Amino acid sequence: MYLKRKIKLPEESFFLFGPRGTGKTMMLKKRYPDALFIDLLDPKRYRELLAHPEYLFEIVKARPDDSIVIIDEIQKVPQLLETVHSIMEQKRGIQFILTGSSARKLRKTSANLLGGRAYNMKMLPFSYSEIKKEYNFDEIMQFGTIPVVLTARNRSKALSAYVDLYLREEIQNEGLSRNIENFSRFLEAISFSHASMLNISNVARECGVPRKSVGVYLEMLKDLLIAETVPVFTKRAKRQLISHDKFYFFDTGLFRNIRPKGPFDKVSEIDGAALEGLVFQHLKASIVFNGEVDKLCFWRTRSGNEVDFVLYGENGIMAIEVKNNDTVRSKDLAGLKSFKKDYPEAELFLLYRGEDTFVRDDIKVMPCEEYIRDI
Repeated sequence: MYLKRKIKLPEESFFLFGPRGTGKTMMLKKRYPDALFIDLLDPKRYRELLAHPEYLFEIVKARPDDSIVIIDEIQKVPQLLETVHSIMEQKRGIQFILTGSSARKLRKTSANLLGGRAYNMKMLPFSYSEIKKEYNFDEIMQFGTIPVVLTARNRSKALSAYVDLYLREEIQNEGLSRNIENFSRFLEAISFSHASMLNISNVARECGVPRKSVGVYLEMLKDLLIAETVPVFTKRAKRQLISHDKFYFFDTGLFRNIRPKGPFDKVSEIDGAALEGLVFQHLKASIVFNGEVDKLCFWRTRSGNEVDFVLYGENGIMAIEVKNNDTVRSKDLAGLKSFKKDYPEAELFLLYRGEDTFVRDDIKVMPCEEYIRDI
């Protein structure tokens, strides 16, 4: 089943970055059915172009009528970027579309961005607005919105296979980690930091891995585009703020699959982190879709006042608190009220699991499902 994506693509050459399984290849084949498609996951094609990147000249020259060339998983052969750059310099009128699921190799070659001649686009999991006719809120809360998972017959098995894909193919085969057991323990340990402040020393202690290695592993997750850290909002700060970033996996279903569960783990804690992660996904998607004119942060003072998300940019300033409750208590509004004192210009939102939308103390309270459905 193919579900149409809402992402706007430029008419010029561009990179399309996104984690594996987010549907980059399928979408491009649907939108550009007549394009010359070069699949670097194909072993034969990969060996050809790895040994002779200049062979791309001959492939393109042999099909002069093709105005669009798609190279899938460009990070597999980053040397190809020099050839692509040369072809673009010759002004052949060709649009190159280069997909990638890892920024590591491209960054190391220093050949990325093609001298600024190609846009950078991002492909994220489905947003709720794209799939609300086919899937309900409870389904995406449980399984997330990664296309390859959500459209699978057995989503639980698909999630497990997805995690194994990264452990086996992306981490081990790419040589990103020599000790896959250490990385596996790290992955479980850092799952407890999802939707929470990240303390690398604590993660290292919990998984029994050196702190330096944990820092390297964290950068791996970022390079593979499956995790991100969110900074503290410090603009015009009037109070002492904490310095640790917050950590999120890119998909709430992925978080649920990695997060260990046992008799001492409260379901409400996991559900709360999953809900906040789901909101994070959609805020991130909104920022990407709108051209990244806003920055996503969070706010927490040393005295403990906190707001889950702060959006700041050309569109103003917005503070959002997420609660996994079906009622709103006075203490749920405390962080937003404190933020309002420092930033009276801010719009305030509290997202919860109830059904009613209303305004209380200048804070708009609305169901989380309704909020993300409209993003």
